[in-house]
Amino acid sequence: MTGAIIGDIAKWLAATSLSHAIQTAGWIIPALQTIHILAIATLFFSAVIVDLRLWGVLQRDVRPGEIARRFLPVIWPTVLVLLITGSFLIIGEPRRSLLNTTFYLKMTLLVLAIVVTVLLQWSLRAAPEFWEKDRGGRIVARFAATLSILLWCCIIFAGRWIAYTQVG
Repeated sequence: MTGAIIGDIAKWLAATSLSHAIQTAGWIIPALQTIHILAIATLFFSAVIVDLRLWGVLQRDVRPGEIARRFLPVIWPTVLVLLITGSFLIIGEPRRSLLNTTFYLKMTLLVLAIVVTVLLQWSLRAAPEFWEKDRGGRIVARFAATLSILLWCCIIFAGRWIAYTQVG
């Protein structure tokens, strides 16, 4: 039932004038994909810098809260760019995403990554000393950083898999 509804939505979306415009202009989809990929790189870089600091691999002389203040705010406008470009890519090729289970895996991972990032950002603002105060804080920091890196990497992989798990 749900699959049929999503199929109908994909058909309707593919028939819209905006979808036709995106499909027929040869430059729009490559331009959107390029912006989307650059935004992913920006977001990934920002998140990983903070994560590697929490691991104690980078910039040990700078407090984690300071690193978070520098790099985490970049994530939110970048997420907006990803939302916009991703939406236009879906409108241009709705069957490619909406009928693809890998797309839903990517979206689920994205929600989880955003939750982890929000919690990290909030905790680094509220109690920046927690992450380095004692052994327990460092263990939690490394776990959170590892989870963050894994989620963002899985999102990137799932995004690429969408192209190879297309619906016929």
